[in-house]
Amino acid sequence: MNPIALITGATAGLGAEFAAQLAAKRYDLVIVARDRERLTATAERVSEQFGVDVECISADLATDEGIAAVQRRLAETERPVDLLVNNAGFGLITTFHESPLGEEDRHLELLVAVPMRLSHTALRQMVPRRSGTIINVASVAAYTPRGTYGAAKSWIISFSRWANIRYRREGITVTAVAPGFVHTEFHQRMNARTDNIPRTLWLTPDRVVADALRAAARGRAVTVPTLRYKVIVALSRILPSRMVAAGALRGR
Repeated sequence: MNPIALITGATAGLGAEFAAQLAAKRYDLVIVARDRERLTATAERVSEQFGVDVECISADLATDEGIAAVQRRLAETERPVDLLVNNAGFGLITTFHESPLGEEDRHLELLVAVPMRLSHTALRQMVPRRSGTIINVASVAAYTPRGTYGAAKSWIISFSRWANIRYRREGITVTAVAPGFVHTEFHQRMNARTDNIPRTLWLTPDRVVADALRAAARGRAVTVPTLRYKVIVALSRILPSRMVAAGALRGR
């Protein structure tokens, strides 16, 4: 039987690209998203193109019911999930003190609590099998002072570093991929300005996903796609925080 990959936020952007590249590697898929219509269309397209089985879970991961639905699938031992991709997320453009607190709570829940809960559930069936992979989508924003989004992504990187060390002995790899600006729907959905971002800083989803899968296959804890962003991350570590914050683009 084919191995199985579960991908959250799988109908667009990096999630859709993960689905395509993993299907091309002969993974059967479990894809998760809120929009049932787009979910079905994605499943049909991927299944037809690559000849793999695609299971759909229509779930809002900002709700307890949605998280529980995905956890139930991750907990299955009959046809267990071999690879989990924690990709679902969104950004906020408003200044922190101007954001509704409920929206900040939802943001934190989706970017931190959901990957933590799904990783916990996945590991409970991966550890006994001594096999499995978890890929967490982070961001270079984790390395710069960028509000609650950067703080949340910093948690993802820290957690992935620790989990990769702890569970490597169990035959499990946990990898965080930290891209910069990627051509997806992410910025459009938050109505963020993008015309002030240099063209050289934009990445394509296929390159980011290929880098993530390659890093996971090599057992790496964190990967930053492309040399240009590796340089940016290196500079952010040696320059004063105030200078790094001043160079960051506005928004969250």
